[in-house]
Amino acid sequence: MTFDPITAVVDLIKTGLEKWIPDANEREKAALTIATQVHQINLAQTEINKIEAASQNIFVAGWRPAIGWICGAGYAYSFVVQPFLVFLVTVFQVPLNTAQLPALDIGEMSLMLANLLGFGAMRTYEKVKANGK
Repeated sequence: MTFDPITAVVDLIKTGLEKWIPDANEREKAALTIATQVHQINLAQTEINKIEAASQNIFVAGWRPAIGWICGAGYAYSFVVQPFLVFLVTVFQVPLNTAQLPALDIGEMSLMLANLLGFGAMRTYEKVKANGK
């Protein structure tokens, strides 16, 4: 079973419209109009993303990679550097209170990274769909 975001949005809209529009034909027209508008918004955003990615200005094209690097560095610190520092401090009995090492909010960083990567599952779906044409 594959996930089609457009169909999911249309189904959700149809379910909501059943409560407000009793006539099936009018409901279908309204659902199609809304789905078309959502699709046009997605296409417009895709074009904006292409323009941003093609830009030579670091402040236009560089914000996504910058956030990616920041999240990557945060994950590296939280899951590699900090635990290894605690290990070294413990093994070599360095007089340092390991509780004073900064802790990053991985929950916030995970949310930001998931948004940046396109929520993972939808991006995976796009890749699978593109390969399975």
